[in-house]
Amino acid sequence: MKLGIVGLPNVGKSTLFNAITQAGAESANYPFCTIEPNVGIVDVPDERLDKLAEMYNPKKVTHAYIEFVDIAGLVKGASKGEGLGNKFLSHIREVDAIVHVVRCFEDENITHVDGSIDPLRDIETISLELIFSDLEIIERRIDRTKKAMKGDKSLAKELEMLERVKAALEDGKPARSLEYDEEEAAIMKEISLISMKPVIYAANVAEDDFANGIENNKYVRAVKELAEKENSEVMPVSAKIEEEIAQLDGEEKAMFLEELGMSESGLDRLIKASYTLLGLISYLTAGEPEVRAWTITRGTKAPQAAGKIHSDFERGFIRAEVVHYNDLTACGSMAAAREKGLVRSEGKEYVMQDGDVVLFRFNV
Repeated sequence: MKLGIVGLPNVGKSTLFNAITQAGAESANYPFCTIEPNVGIVDVPDERLDKLAEMYNPKKVTHAYIEFVDIAGLVKGASKGEGLGNKFLSHIREVDAIVHVVRCFEDENITHVDGSIDPLRDIETISLELIFSDLEIIERRIDRTKKAMKGDKSLAKELEMLERVKAALEDGKPARSLEYDEEEAAIMKEISLISMKPVIYAANVAEDDFANGIENNKYVRAVKELAEKENSEVMPVSAKIEEEIAQLDGEEKAMFLEELGMSESGLDRLIKASYTLLGLISYLTAGEPEVRAWTITRGTKAPQAAGKIHSDFERGFIRAEVVHYNDLTACGSMAAAREKGLVRSEGKEYVMQDGDVVLFRFNV
């Protein structure tokens, strides 16, 4: 999974990126200090792997991971090349979802590119740049489809959909605000519009906002109202707190979070929100060589899940031997779970569940 972190200059975007990836991206109080996108790889925390590692004592434990891409501060006119914008927009096309960092704190020492704090204005600035960029792409696609229609009338439905998308974009609405049937969704996936990508708004708040109650922050309330209208997620986060958390080990981190009245870090909440937003789950494989989590889309059937490990597993799929993590750990071993009849033999139509511990049988 690849998440692109976007936002106006000086909203705390690179500070948040540094904190969650500990990658040391440059963070300075002026626009465009981030030109090439910084990339950080972060393991997805999963306590189930720790427990399975205790049971199997494997040579290797492999977590699922997320790739974070820190994309330079966008400004008004980016879609026309302002602030090297076109280059940055191309980086956003490659991600699965967008984490839009929005400034929801006052600090006279940190300049704002527009001179005042207004998260809804900031969101609109970036959203419109993404929409303008998409509009160029959709117009080119419409022209190609019209030409192709001269010899293929079956493209009429596609053209009707493209015109509908264009009208929404011209109205300032993201492409994701429309509904699509299965065939249309496949076409939209191929076109890869930025405004089709799901969004998590990371509302960057001051350090004391968590102690004072996030609900008292008027800026966060405004962002939540907007997100509800467009079915996006909102995650209040303090980039400064995340920066401090990143320097602590397990026990110190837990104490620090407790003092702040937080049960988990912003990174952990961001990962959970991303999985929910993208409809992702993890299944597990366990043995002496390796204990590992594999990320799949909810609704994936067993052969396709097996293909995540190796294409041969999917091609020669025979069956999946499945036990749920909770049953396996309660029994203490695979043998004990098998004795109790908790290990099931599932075929090609089995839909994988989060927390399934699986052994795939295949023959090529």
